[in-house]
Amino acid sequence: MSPVRPPEAAPAAAVHHGFSWRRLLALCRKESYQIVRDPSSILVAFIMPVVLLFVMGYAVNLDAAAVRIGLVVDDSGRPAQDFARSLMASPAFEVHPGVSLEALKARLALGQLRGIVVLQSDFSTRWQQGQGGSAIQVLTDGAEPNTANFVSAYAQGVWMQWQQDSAADAGAPRQSPVDLRQRAWFNPSTVSRNYLVPGSIAVVMTIIGALLTSLVVAREWERGTMEALLATPVTRAELLLSKVLPYYLLGMAAMLMCLVVAVWVMGVPFRGSVGLLMGESTLFLGCALGLGLFLSTVFRNQFNAAQAALTAAFLPALMLSGVVYEIASMPQALQWLTRLIPARYFANALQTLFQAGNVGALLWPDAFFLALLTCFWLGLTALKARRTLD
Repeated sequence: MSPVRPPEAAPAAAVHHGFSWRRLLALCRKESYQIVRDPSSILVAFIMPVVLLFVMGYAVNLDAAAVRIGLVVDDSGRPAQDFARSLMASPAFEVHPGVSLEALKARLALGQLRGIVVLQSDFSTRWQQGQGGSAIQVLTDGAEPNTANFVSAYAQGVWMQWQQDSAADAGAPRQSPVDLRQRAWFNPSTVSRNYLVPGSIAVVMTIIGALLTSLVVAREWERGTMEALLATPVTRAELLLSKVLPYYLLGMAAMLMCLVVAVWVMGVPFRGSVGLLMGESTLFLGCALGLGLFLSTVFRNQFNAAQAALTAAFLPALMLSGVVYEIASMPQALQWLTRLIPARYFANALQTLFQAGNVGALLWPDAFFLALLTCFWLGLTALKARRTLD
């Protein structure tokens, strides 16, 4: 009689391999519990975006208004006094009259003034003789070229407007060979906040997305729970998706909150579609969350992963995304480097949706490159993550 053989054990591949939606749902539930019990995740997702958005939306301002300039009037004639009043009435300048040019030069050297307008003693005579332009001297502080150009351009603008008004009052309006009519598209008010706030959202979401996932894998290693996970049938895909999906929902909630703050609190107009905004945000969060998850997988230490995430996310997003510094004015090597920065495409998409609307010719290329970068970071994380302890 042949001996009875014990039943064969199930193949190891059948136990440890194969994607399971049930296991994924259980892991996502576990990660959700950790989010609720960990106040830092709520702080990063809901408090930090609002604070950073207010700081970057209100503290960073490219509008040059009420620039302090000095004014020296050496002519007591009526034309000189009229032009001085026109200059003082301009909202672009905060005029500080002075008696001595040398005293104003000293204030200019100390940074107390950004420019000086001098009306020479023969201003009225030259104006009556049709040589008014040569009677004005504008001195600017070249240490800040943008402000210096602003002072020079606006002083010339006030001068041209005053000439037209004076000629019209005299009953002989001057005819210009060119009829110049300016119109600013997409941002008619020319308020820099309408341009900066959408770009700031891209920078803020880069930081938030990278920080949210930069701690999740490192936290498992530090607490010793990763060894327990590796002893289960959980696959690599299930483990990575469980670390991404809950924080994706958290990131989308932070994005919606940034949209509400930008539109209803800061008054930035939004002309695009919310659906397209969510689509672009989904692709971008894939890049940001993938970057944070990759750093967390590499470092296995929460402090080091968080520091790396801040450095790798914040600095490139701020300096190389085109939000503050024009990409076209950068060296050619840096221009090519910006093509690897997800915030460049997301900032461009946000500025398009906020200011221009649903312009597909601009939005689809941004979505394409964001999709490529999402595949790159998530794929790199999948290659780096292994079911081993070393």
